Amino acid sequence: MINFGIALGSNLGDRLGNLRDAVRRLVESDVRLLAAAPVYESEPVDCPAGSQNFFNTVIEVEAKMEPLELLETLRAIEMELGRAENREHHAPRTVDLDLLYAGFEVMERDELTLPHPRMTVRRFVLQPLADIHPELILPGQERTVAELLQALVSVEPPLKLVAHDWLK
Repeated sequence: MINFGIALGSNLGDRLGNLRDAVRRLVESDVRLLAAAPVYESEPVDCPAGSQNFFNTVIEVEAKMEPLELLETLRAIEMELGRAENREHHAPRTVDLDLLYAGFEVMERDELTLPHPRMTVRRFVLQPLADIHPELILPGQERTVAELLQALVSVEPPLKLVAHDWLK
């Protein structure tokens, strides 16, 4: 069994409902939910003009899958929930699922890099991850997630808390 961190984001339609649907489908695919961070609202970063704000969160799950197999599952869920297959980079989306880490595995492939290469510079990922796993030290890092968040220098506006118990 491997513990995986997954970032979830949505900025189209029923954003909270999209996040709930993604988690429900993931759990139905033989993945066990271990923790879910609160949902935050964030302004779009590097998105087309007029993009709606995102709802973002992070979950930790446990699965018998290999990272590339889980990535395929995440991509299938994105498509099931209406994500366009051929879309503009950073275009608005019903759901975006990013694999952040897979235990202590380090991987660098065209389709997947672990840990996620930009997660430590994104407040909308670090904040929810710190909420559920503040003591986590990611492969290649010397500081905990909470310490990385505290030291983060970012032009991103502050996050707005949307919901704590959003899966109930």
